[in-house]
Amino acid sequence: MSTHSKTTLNANVETARESDADPRVLILAAADNVGTAIADIAAGTSLKLRGKTLASGAVPMGHKIAVQPIAQGEKIIKFGAPIGSATRPIAAGEHVHTQNMKSDYLASFGRDGSSRMLQGH
Repeated sequence: MSTHSKTTLNANVETARESDADPRVLILAAADNVGTAIADIAAGTSLKLRGKTLASGAVPMGHKIAVQPIAQGEKIIKFGAPIGSATRPIAAGEHVHTQNMKSDYLASFGRDGSSRMLQGH
């Protein structure tokens, strides 16, 4: 890894550390609008994310959680890169997964097995 890449990565991690996030939520880049739960988070848990205290929905360990409100159609940003789009408005503290986002790059499948990409959603 080049010195420039290490500097950029370290700057992103440091910025995320300074974002005053709950230690149960990992945010790796200042531009991220989701973090990753590093422990199971029960519904109604109080979390401090981006300087605001909010109640979380249930979020399993390893899954995404919105660290700020996300509008329908807005890009989901994780690790500083877009990974998909919100299919409906997502509240801060809400679990972000296939029920409220779609991949912009791979076919996303609904719980009923239907492909959202094939349907043009």
